[in-house]
Amino acid sequence: MIKVLIVDDQVMVREGFSVLLNAMPDIEVVGEAVNGRDAVHKVAALHPDVVLMDIRMPEVNGLEATREIVAADADAKVLVLTTFDLDEYVYQALRVGASGFLLKDASAGQLADGVRIVAAGEALLAPAITKRLISEFSRLGAPRPPAQERIGDLTERETEVLVLVAQGLSNGEIAAHLVVAESTIKTHVSRILVKLGLRDRTQAAVFAYETRLVTPGL
Repeated sequence: MIKVLIVDDQVMVREGFSVLLNAMPDIEVVGEAVNGRDAVHKVAALHPDVVLMDIRMPEVNGLEATREIVAADADAKVLVLTTFDLDEYVYQALRVGASGFLLKDASAGQLADGVRIVAAGEALLAPAITKRLISEFSRLGAPRPPAQERIGDLTERETEVLVLVAQGLSNGEIAAHLVVAESTIKTHVSRILVKLGLRDRTQAAVFAYETRLVTPGL
């Protein structure tokens, strides 16, 4: 069973997500939190596999909560639920360790699949969010030189795989695109994360955009 903690300041939202996720045979909602501070305490007490995190909340927002949760446990998986157009913190949340984003208007199936994907260690970025992220990275300008230098640690094939990861492709899709076995892609992704000192595919995507390895229009 995948254990989920739901974090949202609205009772109806928490209850609605709880009903939807508990109806899944492989997912169990183990707790709810009303804000970021409550979330940090609940994560420490309940050890959920996935934290379903709202961004805009009183006292401590989802960004600060994500930062604290990931700082306390590098393996923590936070799936941020967002309306995106109203949230300025999306890019920052990726930087502090969120494993992915899902729009709040997602269907029950998309919500459950999102939880499963993040629990399995994959990145989750909805296409609409990816487009906005590309725009944001474009606005931010050139990367810091140290990050640019780290690209040189990658082989040509690893660089190619990183670009495809940043474009939102799954391991299976990358394998089909490069005409290799999916297990080979998994190996490449693991090596990329180790070489770049990153925790997951989401941070790898952020790195690719920050270093201009992937740019708008590619």
